[in-house]
Amino acid sequence: MLEDCRNEIDRIDGEIVRLLNERAGFAQKIGNIKKEAKAPIYVPEREKEVKDKLTALNDGPLPDGAVHAIYREVISAMIALERPISVAFLGPRDTFSHMAAVEVFGGSAKYHPFPSFADIFTEVERGRIDYGIVPVESSMGGSVSDTQDRFISSDLKIINEMMLHITQNLLSNTTLDGIKRVYSKDNALLQCRGWLRANVPTAELIETSSTAEAARRATNEDGAAAIASKMAASTYNLNLLAERIEDAPHNFTRFLVLGRQIVKPSGDDKTSLMVSIKDKPGALYSLLTPFSEADISLTRIESRPSQKKAWEYVFFIDLLGHVDDDRVRTVLDHLEEQVHSLKVLGSFPRARAIY
Repeated sequence: MLEDCRNEIDRIDGEIVRLLNERAGFAQKIGNIKKEAKAPIYVPEREKEVKDKLTALNDGPLPDGAVHAIYREVISAMIALERPISVAFLGPRDTFSHMAAVEVFGGSAKYHPFPSFADIFTEVERGRIDYGIVPVESSMGGSVSDTQDRFISSDLKIINEMMLHITQNLLSNTTLDGIKRVYSKDNALLQCRGWLRANVPTAELIETSSTAEAARRATNEDGAAAIASKMAASTYNLNLLAERIEDAPHNFTRFLVLGRQIVKPSGDDKTSLMVSIKDKPGALYSLLTPFSEADISLTRIESRPSQKKAWEYVFFIDLLGHVDDDRVRTVLDHLEEQVHSLKVLGSFPRARAIY
């Protein structure tokens, strides 16, 4: 019976490989068409369509998340047949920014770590890198001001977003009772303060520039551990002593994918705006009222200094809908007549938080 099952799996594997190569043939044809039309290789709205179809087709026993993960790599490999795409992220490697990039683009993309948000924006703006991925807000720590400030002067578009569930792990090549030092980035140590107090109360907590740097140090020192990602455990050959040691289980970071293309509607979209309003009583109320009257939901509104004049601010607004939706377009046309400036940072498929 066991051998029969294995033989059947071998037969199915052969069929899967044949079908994958058949799919790859069509992907290459699509790549040639895109090349002639100078169309973008990475198309977020199409990937969302594929993902939604897979969810509808999936009857188990594989969960939807497993199917999506498999196809993320399938799509990544197919895109690489057209042309390997390059992706900039906030380095070093094996950090949560690196993990977010791989979650979006899969294992076949070419990843380039950069030391600052400014470098990521600049490389994509100048066309040396195809896409960038940057954190914009955290459910625990709020907005990332460096990302928002770069949009004030940049012409890049937000073409996608993703929500990464941030889980912290204790990595070491020693036993739990032998840990004398724990390395990690400052916010990671804070996120795990309760667990550390309960499980390694005498260990010295030492801040590092990144979780990846923490893992590197833990590899080279006896009695040392790091709080870092599972990706770092694999890279630095560390044992995973404990998973999900963060005190708050609902910690997500929202990442934005930067590019130069316009994304078409996917059916479930979000639009990001940057608005500068006139300095007069009721200006903010007048800005927000048209959205309410059009029954458009706002998911975020935040102010930042305009960087042009003291005490002058711009507002970053996220709304549900696509800039090509009639209701959204009508409101934006109205607002353009009422405000100093209005800049559409991008419309893109809406991400859902997945544990």
